[in-house]
Amino acid sequence: MNLETLREYCLKLPGVTEELPFGPDTLVFKVMGKVFLLTPLDSPQHQFNAKCDPEKAEELREKYPDVKPGYHMNKKHWNTVYVTGSIPSDELFSWVKDSYDLVAASLPKKTKEELKNME
Repeated sequence: MNLETLREYCLKLPGVTEELPFGPDTLVFKVMGKVFLLTPLDSPQHQFNAKCDPEKAEELREKYPDVKPGYHMNKKHWNTVYVTGSIPSDELFSWVKDSYDLVAASLPKKTKEELKNME
């Protein structure tokens, strides 16, 4: 997985927008206005922050050395994933989708209905 494949995957999900709210160096993906993934554009090592169920976040950190507590995020709910090739791409994409699903599930009822109509 590289930055472009990550970007393409995120933008195919319903209700997703990409923004640069923290300046030109951090690409942020939102579902219906809520952040579900961030990735630095200026890092020498491709990485991204994704939301995660707290128990699963701990399990992933124990299993994979390239998964760390979320950098500049709530470390209970966010992981920073370093994309070094040690984790299969399908696993990485599933974590991105999990993050999307967690954030989408927390949306207000009306917004969830709008999102459902986009699918």
